[in-house]
Amino acid sequence: MTAPAPFVRYLGRRDYGETFDAMREFVTDRAADEADEIWLLEHDPVFTQGQNGQAEHVLGAGDIPVVQVDRGGQVTYHGPGQLVIYPLIYLPRLGLGVRTLVVALENSVIDLLARYGHEAVARRDAPGVYVDGAKVASIGLRIRKDWCYHGMAVNVAMDLEPFSRINPCGFAGLSMNQLRDLGGPSSVATAAQELLPMLLARLGYNSELIDDTITQESTA
Repeated sequence: MTAPAPFVRYLGRRDYGETFDAMREFVTDRAADEADEIWLLEHDPVFTQGQNGQAEHVLGAGDIPVVQVDRGGQVTYHGPGQLVIYPLIYLPRLGLGVRTLVVALENSVIDLLARYGHEAVARRDAPGVYVDGAKVASIGLRIRKDWCYHGMAVNVAMDLEPFSRINPCGFAGLSMNQLRDLGGPSSVATAAQELLPMLLARLGYNSELIDDTITQESTA
């Protein structure tokens, strides 16, 4: 049995701080019978430091701001050309726990990369998706009263240089890769379009309702 499809919102390019506040407001005191939403967007350049983050993993932020956040994990980078997916979902509705949610997110990207001939893998010790040891997608979540926020970032076609200014996810020397360089989509919009059906299926939604639930948001 599948759950009704969530509202899917394409938000364009957004300031991280404003989006962070909007996510927390969304899940605060939200009732179990209110609809799930999935937000798809890009961020202006920003480093985000998770609750377990250690300052020494920021090697030299330069002109890119560092924002302390309440997700799990350590430091990562968001910037233009990266698809960020925020599943603002009520876990009991989908029969998901935190670990099964992480696996579902990872498997959706693994499915996408398989379409382009790559055998991607996940790592239990460092959640995300990897091809030949290089990280393509990162995951960091927070659960509040069974509602999830924060989510997954998929490198599509971006400047990867800022990752050299940090130890990504706390791992020194971790290599990064992206969909474009693996023969995949070269635009965030295309990556979102291709990944969305796989993501909804992995999460357990009725993907037949996708066309009725997508909302194009203004980026102004």
